[in-house]
Amino acid sequence: MNRLAHETSPYLLQHADNPVDWWPWSAEAFDRARETNRPVLLSVGYSSCHWCHVMAHESFEDQATAEYLNEHFVSVKVDREERPDVDAVYMEAVQAATGQGGWPMTVFLTPDAEPFYFGTYFPPAPRHGMPSFRQVLEGVRAAWTDRRDEVAEVAGKIVHDLAEREIGHQGAQPPGEQELAQALLGLTREYDAQRGGFGGAPKFPPSMVLEFLLRHHARTGSEGALQMAADTCERMARGGLYDQLGGGFARYSVDRDWIVPHFEKMLYDNALLCRAYAHLWRATGSELARRVALETADFMVRELRTDEGGFASALDADSDDGTGKHVEGAYYVWTPAQLGEVLGADADLAAQYFGVTEAGTFEHGQSVLQLPQQEGVFDAEKVESVKRRLLAERAQRPAPGRDDKVVAAWNGLAVAALAETGAYFDRPDLVEAAVGAADLLVRLHLDDHARLARTSRDGRAGANAGVLEDYGDVAEGFLALASVTGEGVWLEFAGLLLDHVLVRFADPETGALYDTASDAERLIRRPQDPTDNATPSGWTAAAGALLGYAAHTGSEPHRTAAERALGVVRTLGPRVPRFVGWGLAVAEALLDGPREVAIVGPDQRDSRTAVLHRTALLGVAPGAVVAMGTPESDEFPLLAGRPLVGGEAAAYVCRNFTCDAPTTDPERLKTALSS
Repeated sequence: MNRLAHETSPYLLQHADNPVDWWPWSAEAFDRARETNRPVLLSVGYSSCHWCHVMAHESFEDQATAEYLNEHFVSVKVDREERPDVDAVYMEAVQAATGQGGWPMTVFLTPDAEPFYFGTYFPPAPRHGMPSFRQVLEGVRAAWTDRRDEVAEVAGKIVHDLAEREIGHQGAQPPGEQELAQALLGLTREYDAQRGGFGGAPKFPPSMVLEFLLRHHARTGSEGALQMAADTCERMARGGLYDQLGGGFARYSVDRDWIVPHFEKMLYDNALLCRAYAHLWRATGSELARRVALETADFMVRELRTDEGGFASALDADSDDGTGKHVEGAYYVWTPAQLGEVLGADADLAAQYFGVTEAGTFEHGQSVLQLPQQEGVFDAEKVESVKRRLLAERAQRPAPGRDDKVVAAWNGLAVAALAETGAYFDRPDLVEAAVGAADLLVRLHLDDHARLARTSRDGRAGANAGVLEDYGDVAEGFLALASVTGEGVWLEFAGLLLDHVLVRFADPETGALYDTASDAERLIRRPQDPTDNATPSGWTAAAGALLGYAAHTGSEPHRTAAERALGVVRTLGPRVPRFVGWGLAVAEALLDGPREVAIVGPDQRDSRTAVLHRTALLGVAPGAVVAMGTPESDEFPLLAGRPLVGGEAAAYVCRNFTCDAPTTDPERLKTALSS
């Protein structure tokens, strides 16, 4: 066992038995490098990363490679999900130097943590023009030993170049009608009209862009925006990207047609997509969107919820194929022969319904289940019977590993998705699951000063400080929970988190936001990235939460901070709309107000109050906030001075400092939130 045996990260623990003398990221590791005059090997990955497992098996479990590393390097292992700041800083260097990036990330550093050589996966033997890992190690060692001045010069130049890449954010105005229209036009040009989605292979689910398209349609009536969102959602849900038996989405599709996924299932993808499909149903009434939202929510609760009430990070792409060998996708794929063994006479129907062929759609004659468009009508009861039997059979297979650390930001996304999905579809169990995760975040991740810990595991908070996305996404989850439950305590907790954003993450001069707090560990560069990737960037997540909190409370500092942060979206939106989808969605809310809805009733058990509350939650006005309570309640500022109307429950809708007359009629409220 090496030093990683004392860590909480499942990814680091996967390497605790390696013969490599691993260190976790720490000052002590770099002190050791100085004492021994050795370079540092920084290896960054995450537990469900397929190629991270491959490189670990080929190189880090190899005794000869480990002995060479232990003699000539100080080896540091980092879980990118625990330390997104470390990952971001060095990934930026890798991408700047090589034009590409990915995981595992392999970087060689000086004892001052300055990078001088980069890569991702290296094979054990030369392959496809790539040097072997051993050749890389020998080359780096030779350069460190014989050309130290050159190494120092390269490292210094890289650090200098990174410092020069500061975002030129001067507190510009947020995007307006013109910029959002340009962003929509840009998305239209990149849209794959034949297959849905954007760009080519590999193809990622564009969850945050979907939110922008739905909000843009709600605000402007653009049918093109709605069509792109609806068609993309249908194609993804019919493809192999979506688990047709157990619900939930894989990380991405390796092809343009959504057929073959990269099989890992991440909490953040499923939280974001669950919410997007729920919002698509809200806008269109689509039965497919309803089914997928609920199945995805059920998947998260069934397979990712931890004993403490939070949600685990991911399920692995690989699993035992039954022979003791870990193979990508083994848990999910089928052959016609396997269908026959399980289903007997129904095997042909299942093969046709799910697109399982003799040739296969994956590897070795195996197929990923999908729902291809085809003629004819299938017996719904028989299809459900087939699904139940296949799911039961699949449950007997060795399951993929689960990374059960709880990441604050991703749990915030899950809280928002489950709260809203539960409210829309009358599933109080889903709302309860959201409350359970929110309770865990408060109990375990928040300290006495309302500072967030990035992760926890087995009921123990990790040592790493929360980053901007943690504060933004958890606040977003709390705001959604406040709207759904009518419990103002969640609004208070959101406010505590957002005060940290204003004080510790924002540049007071420009309004720009940093990914790490002003008092966080100093790296070679303070990371700062406003672009959305697999999740909303910390920058845009914080902007959205700040705007929602300001709508709830009337706080001018929070609204001003949101508007200043959105200045970067004015620049990026028309140029790279695919990579700032959540920022564009927040900008839609800002242009629409956002609307502030207060539902007052004699008590929360009153049926008329409940109908108005549900109507408000189902309103499509972008980013609208909802407060519910009695006229005497002091839990929500929006309820102040809002009396009942004729003794009955009433709804008040305000927007841009102008309020409609209160109404007791759900239909009038619906109209007010859709016009």
